[in-house]
Amino acid sequence: MWNLTGLPAGAAAGVDRALPGRARLWGEFGLLFAAVPAAHVVFFEIFGPFIPFAAVFAASVLLLCVTPGFRWRSVVDCRGLLRHVPLIAVLFAVCVAVSFALTLALVPGRLLSFPRSSPERYALVIALYPFLSVLGQELAYRALFFSRYRGLFGSDRTAILASAAAFALAHAFFLNGITIGLSFAGGLAFAWAYVRTASFPVVWILHSLAGQTIFTAGLGIYFYHGAIPG
Repeated sequence: MWNLTGLPAGAAAGVDRALPGRARLWGEFGLLFAAVPAAHVVFFEIFGPFIPFAAVFAASVLLLCVTPGFRWRSVVDCRGLLRHVPLIAVLFAVCVAVSFALTLALVPGRLLSFPRSSPERYALVIALYPFLSVLGQELAYRALFFSRYRGLFGSDRTAILASAAAFALAHAFFLNGITIGLSFAGGLAFAWAYVRTASFPVVWILHSLAGQTIFTAGLGIYFYHGAIPG
């Protein structure tokens, strides 16, 4: 049996002992996943949409570098990826169904509007989204969260819920319930998949497909900073 750090389960206790104390870990957790998103909401006019995300990403990279048991090769380790294709396919199918259903229910006039009205810009977003957005978010809210802060929670279920809540809070600056709700639902799926597979490439693919589907269907309006209420 293997845990999310890539070490045998029997070695997990040694990894936990090498981590900082719980008080420091809670402090880091609160700063990264609560204080920064809260400041993003309050001071959005100063920070804009990207600076807080960039700060969390930079801090996540630094913290991963000093987190015992984490190996950067796990980010690109695609061994065994093929056996997870059915899981990816099922979650992707659910995402497509939900995204198009919500688009028809909430903003029917925007169904497929992005690829139809601006195909060049759409293609650019679809191509760059996995690298400019998904990579940093998954490093912070899955790789760092489960490698460094998993021990703060009593069970995988609680940790998954906490990861999803943190991920949703990171999108609170959009100031609309649709964005926060979709982010929480996506966070649940990505965190569950990460715990189940212990594979960063799996959640990177899932998150990329989910975001691309949302922008394709027409829900991208809820994830566009120009739609934030003034």
